[in-house]
Amino acid sequence: MTIATAKAAMMAASADAQPEQYTETETYSRNILGPVWFELSKLSVRGTAGLPTPPDFVAPDQSAYIVAEDEKFVASLNIKFNKSPLSSLLMCLGSTVTVNFHFEGQGRKATELDLSASIVTVKDQYEYIVTLSGIPNEEGMTPGLYEVSATVEVGPAEHKCSQFVLGYGYISEVLLQVYPAL
Repeated sequence: MTIATAKAAMMAASADAQPEQYTETETYSRNILGPVWFELSKLSVRGTAGLPTPPDFVAPDQSAYIVAEDEKFVASLNIKFNKSPLSSLLMCLGSTVTVNFHFEGQGRKATELDLSASIVTVKDQYEYIVTLSGIPNEEGMTPGLYEVSATVEVGPAEHKCSQFVLGYGYISEVLLQVYPAL
């Protein structure tokens, strides 16, 4: 390779690497605030009854995933945002984060319902736990097996300029069994 062809190759490579410049003083960035993303984890639905007293128990531990229709349950989900300038702005603006817990009945008598819980983000806090509690028969759940999933809506913020849902998320694969209360 000669010096002339090497120089021509470098010029061609640099021309492809740099976008076209429109003025001599052009300065802009396409990603000035950085990306915003969040992770969903630890989707959980558990009953709140303690261990049964002897001689009423069948096993040493009572399953938290099998609840009576009159027993309180707690659904929860962890949400973690990345730390970028734009994430910090959204946390500071007080963005609404709504978790829609979906209880999909499996079988002919189990009902289907959606229950929601919301939080508002706080400045400099990037990790949240959203919880929802309820009692199956008060929420309209009939005895049966339920597959539980959750969808998450981030936004809008409490600021007057924020009007839109900024992002969605989905997590699934948790089971809950509801049985008739005695």
